[in-house]
Amino acid sequence: MQNDQQSFVQGNAQQPEFNHGGHELFDLHEILAGTINILDQYMIFRQFIQDPALSDILDRQYQFVLSQYNVTVDCFSTGQKPSEETTTYMMKEQTQVSYGIKPSQPKKPNQSLQDVKDAGITGHMLGLVKSHAGLLSMTALEVTNPVVRRVLAAQIPNFIEMAYEIFLYQNKHGYYQVPQLSTQDMQAMTSAFAPMQGQVQMPPSKANQQKPLH
Repeated sequence: MQNDQQSFVQGNAQQPEFNHGGHELFDLHEILAGTINILDQYMIFRQFIQDPALSDILDRQYQFVLSQYNVTVDCFSTGQKPSEETTTYMMKEQTQVSYGIKPSQPKKPNQSLQDVKDAGITGHMLGLVKSHAGLLSMTALEVTNPVVRRVLAAQIPNFIEMAYEIFLYQNKHGYYQVPQLSTQDMQAMTSAFAPMQGQVQMPPSKANQQKPLH
């Protein structure tokens, strides 16, 4: 009898906790499928990359995304804290943004695989990472499981960092140019808001008012 009870307890201990809302199950499937999509497309892109610096960015981002995929699968499948902690992505090199527009060739679709260049690959990489950052934000807000919610939320700043790393590479090579407004217009836009001064006069809340006894 005692052995049966021990087996029952051990069996229950190994069972995942199904502490997920129905809506988040579909959202997490979309998140994990989207992560696989990033990994698979990064693998496809790698054979076309010509610049070693871009290849290094892709490899580092691939390894990080893969680690986050495994952490997410872990906590989602068990409903508990993952065995590995979430980590922080750090870009290897940060350059200054170059502002202004310089003459460049018009963009057009590739006619063959021979037309695949680093500029286009970085555009695909940036689109994947930015889209996933937005999907993570929307999904984290819908998740009821506190562990999964925090794991997803922790990934958002890292995908923002990866997107910025790709942008900086594009900007450095003239693939992503940044136009600016005139100095006068920028001054007007940046001065359009001001901090609030003085004490805030909040109206009374009905929740704090005492209800009559009768």
